[in-house]
Amino acid sequence: MDGLAKAAEHEDRYTPLKNYCKGLLLPGERKSIEPMAARLDHANVEPMRQSLHHLVAKAPWSDEALLEQVRNQVMPVMKKDGPVVAWIIDDTGFPKKGKHSVGVTRQYCGQVGKQENCRVAVSLSVATWTSSLPIAYRLYLPKEWSDDDKRRRKAEVPAEIEFQTKPEIALDQIGSAAAAEVAPGVVLADAAYGINTEFRAGITNWDLSMLWACKAR
Repeated sequence: MDGLAKAAEHEDRYTPLKNYCKGLLLPGERKSIEPMAARLDHANVEPMRQSLHHLVAKAPWSDEALLEQVRNQVMPVMKKDGPVVAWIIDDTGFPKKGKHSVGVTRQYCGQVGKQENCRVAVSLSVATWTSSLPIAYRLYLPKEWSDDDKRRRKAEVPAEIEFQTKPEIALDQIGSAAAAEVAPGVVLADAAYGINTEFRAGITNWDLSMLWACKAR
């Protein structure tokens, strides 16, 4: 936890970050800010809620820095049981009601196995034969979001975030991992990535091998 807090950079984020992680780990089904604040400090729910909300919604910490910290702590332990054998590219859909959450639109959602109102994140995980670890995770911003200035401003989407396809996001994640000298493995992905010529070419440029397979959609 100290390592994660330091990765958040500013001291005023140390305690809120530790509280947020503790709230995620405590018992209780609902992991949104309000119920977490009540479990963390029942006598001072509102100050705790404000602190957690500021960390999640306003504080400019880097998720890449936190994921790097986790990777540096966890991968040496994983590799004690064997070497890295695969880099796994996947996208995960999260069903979501409404239309105001960043990136939400009607699209394929793996959790329900059909088109649904949801958000989607692209991830890169490294795996040994016995364990795996996500090392990159990025929200996919559909074109109807990226091209809508009014919607972006209301949701506070940073100006530098531009539209990228899922294979483009995945290729950026792979490039960052390769540049950071993460132990290489065979890149595993489904057909949505494997049929993309630019994605396959990018894998080759990084001197990585790839295995892709179709799955029913």
